[in-house]
This record gives sequence, structure tokens and C-alpha cells, in this order.
Amino acid sequence: METAARQVTEPVPADTGKRVLLAAPRGYCAGVDRAVIAVEKALEVHGAPVYVRKEIVHNKFVVETLTDRGAIFVNETDEVPEGARVVFSAHGVSPAVVASAQQRNLQTIDATCPLVTKVHKEAVRFASDDYDILLIGHDGHEEVEGTAGEAPDHIQVVNSPDEVDKVVVRDPDKVVWISQTTLSVDETMETVRRLRERFPTLQDPPSDDICYATQNRQVAMKKLAPHCDLVLVVGSTNSSNSVRLTEVALDAGARASYLIDYAKEIDETWLDGVETVGLSSGASVPEILVQDVLKFLADRGYADVQEVRTATEDLLFSLPRELRADLKKAGVGDGRPKRGPRTPLNVAVK
Repeated sequence: METAARQVTEPVPADTGKRVLLAAPRGYCAGVDRAVIAVEKALEVHGAPVYVRKEIVHNKFVVETLTDRGAIFVNETDEVPEGARVVFSAHGVSPAVVASAQQRNLQTIDATCPLVTKVHKEAVRFASDDYDILLIGHDGHEEVEGTAGEAPDHIQVVNSPDEVDKVVVRDPDKVVWISQTTLSVDETMETVRRLRERFPTLQDPPSDDICYATQNRQVAMKKLAPHCDLVLVVGSTNSSNSVRLTEVALDAGARASYLIDYAKEIDETWLDGVETVGLSSGASVPEILVQDVLKFLADRGYADVQEVRTATEDLLFSLPRELRADLKKAGVGDGRPKRGPRTPLNVAVK
């Protein structure tokens, strides 16, 4: 059962006693919801095993739960038996990965987030116009690898504002920036500001590349963090948007901020002298994990929960077209994502 929370738009100074400021929006975004359902439905229609290249989303609990149901996570397509079914993760893949899957006659389900696909298309378009493309993101992240793979001869990755001085382009008047979708908005804009100082005619992408969910969660964090002695972010260490939330919390004024996968990871000494705890979760985190943290805190006197809402999200993405065709053929549902906690993952945490 979920913890009841009073909803507020502006945190107020704490009265006597302990409280939790619960961020909203938090947790699953539409792209994650779509990707997780894609694996669930593939298992339902085709049975186990269903292979998944990389982690379907960056969350330990989600990966472990789907593994228990019969998903097999691999690093590359050459680990998948020839002719088998494989799901591409929400972070997207490069054309080289698609080609490798085709060579092995794999049956693919592309669960790439549509917002990541948008960035891929931008990269292809700007490369076709022979631009130097500056991809703001983190080297080694799967999303960055997939996007860079769309136009490797035109793209260079800029990891941070400090790397701007190292950028070399062919024509300073023909440069455009794009970005990973899960970055800190503030740091990205600082990188863009510095790039524009070097390249005054730097072009912007047609629309924001940082996804709506990443931005919304950061805005909510900025609203509650200044009122918090401690901020807890539920999310995995390889989740870029979750890590960014802990950084945003500190930048916004929280005295301390920690990233945790499970309530059991909370160090009780963190609560010493703490009156107000802020709580949020990354975009790949099921709500059940947040509720576990709320229960942990309530058991220690933090029963007053105020949900600080800064936006309401209702975006839905259709399931991958390959899977929709399979569902239709099997007569299983309509493939439409449903909002709210995902039932198959809403189980007790060991």
C-alpha cells in the first residue's frame, strides 16, 4: 500500500517534528515504461528466454526482476544464439549493432526511447549537411555510443564544460550541438554557453534534447532541496539521470544527498539530527522502491509526507512496432502502456 501524502506546490518551513518532502514527478518516464513493458510482453507472447542487449533500463531491481522471469541480458549481439529474439534497450543502438543483428538473423524488438530516436535522426540530418556535431554527453554511456554511431565521422563527444577548449572543428561557422537526453540541464547549458563563446554561430538542435522527464525531475528537486537536511534519491549508480538528481540536490542547497537502490542501503547515521528528508527517484525506478523508503522513514518517525508537485506527466508511447505485430497475431492486449506502478514489478523486495 502506498504512503498517503499531502500535496503541496511550495514547501513551507517545518513545524516541530520530522517530515518527508516527496518529489513529483519522480520515477518511471514514458520511455522506460515502454521499454520494460516491451520485455514483459515479449516474454508473455514468446516465452523465455528473451535476450536483451545491455540493461533494458539502468535499474538494478528492474534487471533482476526481469531476469527472474526469463530475460537474458547480454553485452553484445554476438552473445545471442543465431535466429533468437533480442530486445534493444531504451538507450538506443548504433547502425553497426543493427547490422550485426541482421547478420545473425536475430529477431529484433527495438525498445529505444522515441526521444533518443529523435536525437539519432538529428545527428543523421546534420551529418548529411556536413556539420561538425558536438554531442554533449558522457563517453561510454550506451546512449552516447548509439548516437555517435549514427555519424562517427562528424560527431565528437564533449563530456563537460571543461572540455570545450579541446574541441577542434573543420569550419567554425558550421557547427551544431546535440545532447544525451539524461544530463543536468544546468551543466549542459553551461557547456553550450562556453561552446558559443568559441563558436558564435553554433546552431541549436531543433528542440530540447534533454528529455521532459529528466528536466521535470530536476525542477522538482530544485524546489524541495533547499528545505532539506538530507535528500535521498532512489536509483542505480549507472543511471545518469539518477546521479544528476543527487548533484542537483546539493547544488540547490540540500545539506547531504545520497543515491540508493533499496531502503536497506540507508545508513541510519545519515538521519542523525535530520528534521526534513527529501525523496525522489530516477526515471527508471519503479514506485514500489520509493514506497519501501517511505516505510523505512515512517518507522523512524518520518510519518508526515508532503508531495511537492511541480508538473504532471501524461505522455504515453506505443510499444515497438515489431512487438505490436506479435501481440496482434497472438491476440494479447493492445500493446498500450498504462501509467502508474507496473504490476509485474510491484513485488516485495528481498
